Amino acid sequence: MDQRTGSSDRIEAARKAAGLSQRQLAEMAGIAQATLSRIEQDIRPAKMNEILALAWALGCPASELMACSGVRDRLECVARATEQSGMETMRGELGHYLELDAYLEDQGIAPQL
Repeated sequence: MDQRTGSSDRIEAARKAAGLSQRQLAEMAGIAQATLSRIEQDIRPAKMNEILALAWALGCPASELMACSGVRDRLECVARATEQSGMETMRGELGHYLELDAYLEDQGIAPQL
């Protein structure tokens, strides 16, 4: 049985999607690399201030890194993956954009299209 909380998976996936090493992200977020490693391994949960710092460094809303996103719960994929990406990758990318859109709307920032 997988004991990971979900936040650890999301933080690790967001870091890898940004092309950052643990050391690079830790420096950008102002936390120790050992702390980030323990968070990603789900040895200990991230504190709220750490989630906010990581989200700021990654350029994504904090809700994307937490396992309590309302957007992701409502997300259903009706699409076909290409040969280079699987459905989970596509779902993750789509969720990222939808959460960013919801975050910007919550902040009163109108779409620029």
